[in-house]
Amino acid sequence: MKAFDSIRISASGLSAERLRMDTISSNIANANTTRGENGQPYIRKIAVFQENLDTAMQSPDDPTGGMLGVKAVGLVDDKSPLRQEYDPTNPDANKDGYVTMPNVNILNEMADMISATRSYEANVNALTAEKSMFSKALEIGK
Repeated sequence: MKAFDSIRISASGLSAERLRMDTISSNIANANTTRGENGQPYIRKIAVFQENLDTAMQSPDDPTGGMLGVKAVGLVDDKSPLRQEYDPTNPDANKDGYVTMPNVNILNEMADMISATRSYEANVNALTAEKSMFSKALEIGK
């Protein structure tokens, strides 16, 4: 039903931002993991999204243009280089005393977390407004 498309779009945005926040949390939690299951340092993950279009619904009369929101495509590894820190006491240090650290920058992660949180809040506010409009429309019908 067309009336609930806006709710579906906001709900997909909530789901996407939740995945983004979970991914950022994982990056922060592993910012100092020098040896994972594969024996290598943790590599920062990035959540990737794309628009979710229904081409069958696209028509000039459709204000959403067949838009169903966003969908998660997956998690990809960040290609930025790993950091080298001098710590000869670390068991993972190489012969020169350098430890290969994850490519996680806490400041960038916190900025991304704030952005994701604000986007989540915006979707919650949109859902609240949509719910209020539907409620008022039902009151008019009494």
